[in-house]
Amino acid sequence: MNWDQIKGKWTQLTGSAKERWGKLTDDDLKQVEGNRDQLVGKIQEKYGVAKAEAEKQVDEWTEKA
Repeated sequence: MNWDQIKGKWTQLTGSAKERWGKLTDDDLKQVEGNRDQLVGKIQEKYGVAKAEAEKQVDEWTEKA
């Protein structure tokens, strides 16, 4: 799924995102609103991982979404 599709379905995909990244709160996901860069930033912040690792996780999640 590409990011235009993800943005359009963000509300439905927040459950999947919460399953994948349990430390992200509803408020975090609401702030992200389907923005890839913001999601990567939130993952970096909550999990203390490098940007490259966060981007890799997001890409893997996107393939399954």
